[in-house]
Amino acid sequence: MRFKKITIICIVVLSAIAFNYLNNAFSKPSVKKFHTEAEIKQFRDVGTRAPIAAGEYFLPSSSCRGCHGYDLAHISNIDESGADVNLVDRWESSMMANSARDPFWRAKVSHEIITNPGHAGELQNKCIDCHAPMGRYTSLFHGNQYYGVNQIDGDSLGIDGVACAACHTISPTVGYTFSGQIPYDTSVHFEYGPFTSPSVGPMQLYEGFTPVYSPHMDNAKVCSACHTLITQSVDLSGNFTGGIFVEQATYHEFQNSNFPANNIKCQTCHMPQVQDAITIANGFLGLTPRSPFNQHTFAGANSFMLAMLKNNRDTLGITVAPDKFDSTIAATMVLLKTKSIALQTTLENVSADSAFFKVKLENKAGHKFPSGYPSRRAVVQFVVLDANNDTVFQSGIYNSSFRVVGETPAYEPHHNMINQSGVSQIYEEVMGDVNGNFTSVLERANILLKDNRIPPTGFTTTAPMYDTTKISNDAIADADFNKVATIEGSGIDYVHFHVPLAGAVGPLQVKAKVYYQSVPPKWVEEMFLINSAPINRFKTMFQNADQTPVLIAADSMNNVNFPVGINTFYNNDVKVFPTLSMDGYVYVSSEYGTLINAIEVVDAGGKLLNKIINSGYQSEFKIDLPFARGVYYIRVFTNSKVFYKKVVKS
Repeated sequence: MRFKKITIICIVVLSAIAFNYLNNAFSKPSVKKFHTEAEIKQFRDVGTRAPIAAGEYFLPSSSCRGCHGYDLAHISNIDESGADVNLVDRWESSMMANSARDPFWRAKVSHEIITNPGHAGELQNKCIDCHAPMGRYTSLFHGNQYYGVNQIDGDSLGIDGVACAACHTISPTVGYTFSGQIPYDTSVHFEYGPFTSPSVGPMQLYEGFTPVYSPHMDNAKVCSACHTLITQSVDLSGNFTGGIFVEQATYHEFQNSNFPANNIKCQTCHMPQVQDAITIANGFLGLTPRSPFNQHTFAGANSFMLAMLKNNRDTLGITVAPDKFDSTIAATMVLLKTKSIALQTTLENVSADSAFFKVKLENKAGHKFPSGYPSRRAVVQFVVLDANNDTVFQSGIYNSSFRVVGETPAYEPHHNMINQSGVSQIYEEVMGDVNGNFTSVLERANILLKDNRIPPTGFTTTAPMYDTTKISNDAIADADFNKVATIEGSGIDYVHFHVPLAGAVGPLQVKAKVYYQSVPPKWVEEMFLINSAPINRFKTMFQNADQTPVLIAADSMNNVNFPVGINTFYNNDVKVFPTLSMDGYVYVSSEYGTLINAIEVVDAGGKLLNKIINSGYQSEFKIDLPFARGVYYIRVFTNSKVFYKKVVKS
């Protein structure tokens, strides 16, 4: 019996040796081990050898890098062409990865606390819920009432922003709580993913989490808890009014669209898919490749802040290489230029003194555009030049400080028709305080002064979630804002430009553009009146940043001709002199029996400043120009024609 046992043991040992020899002989040298020596050293350096401790709920992103980061063997986390698509490298240069370091966010939290210091704890909790959720919720689960910004930097979970576990431990019950109330599973150490039959062993061994398939990870509702924010309003003394304000509701805007019915999710645009089969963990033989694979690029619209993060890496404690930010910025620009606005310009009509254009703006996103944080705005720029390249009309022009020229100081109302230069169409959300004045203090937001952001297709004012996605009355009154006839849901707005042609020389050139700003100067000027370390740091970064608005759409028309009889000035019929007036007067006279019916003085934007009616047969007139120096047009009406002459008051 003993001899038989020894014989069996020898056979087993020899079989194991033979199997190991054959396995090494026929395996690729680069995949002999589960992990390379460099990967094992990385695990040791970042402390990922031990699984999650008892009473803890999250691990930082460094714990995920060994398997889901760059594969030194270049076998896993690559597409079929060999391009690296690993999860961690794509994520770490996103706004989500840097949400807790975001200098604008930190400055705004400081602004809110200084404005209402008695609410400091609640304000920070509310903001940090979504900007540093793992740190905030760990603190909450340990029984702490408050978790402040000053605790983030020393907390590996807090400073990690919206990291891997911040999303992958969200419960399948998500979709019914908002404003940072994230339903995390605390009774089990599950990491939810979008793929069925996950390989359980490695993650349990190294991290202490069990990977579990759940369809909610490939559903828009996983984004809902943070991308709908409703705040309690306070008055100017910091007293709660009892009212609420919807600061942002991107998820509800998405629900109030036809995107869900068409199976288009947040992930479709913000986590672009690779159809190739991808092995999603490094060093483990036999893993089933997964397809389709959602890249963790998290492209949004905030290229301005991404550039600021890149250019201030040392100050902000960011170790991510600049070229990775360049990749995320490039992905953001692709999204802005291909999936935000489609623009089209058409000529509707030309009359005796005006050209009528229609600009069509179609929202291609699954939510309002712009959406999210209320600082964001889109500006329509419309410029008409004549054959001499002189500006006939301009709207939506930026000055050297990147402010819109002529914008109403409080806020620019929504426009259906624009017929004067200097009047602009700006799509934005505008918050009002208890007195109805514009405010950028989020807690003081009490009423919606304006929201003409272009709705997504399928959006209606009768949808159940319209109470959190309202548009303002000026846009509702616009007959072709999100309507075809009276039917809502077009996702389109038309802006009509009536361009005065006084003095223009045809043919015309028309240029229409749409620009996007995530942090316009107007939004931060109230905050910059206050001094604090976070505000002053962001102010310096902002002033040193390239604030140029992002061009996201453009269209043009050339050789727009006038019909016969327009823009013709016959010296033999009517004379206007001098064209350069030193004393503020010009003279108009008719020749060869031409009867003048009326004379008008208009400014460069087409605004009527003065009108003279000829009640008799007067043939000579002395015209008093306005007090201000500048360019004016004299418009002369006769029985047969309308004549123009440009004059300059020096």
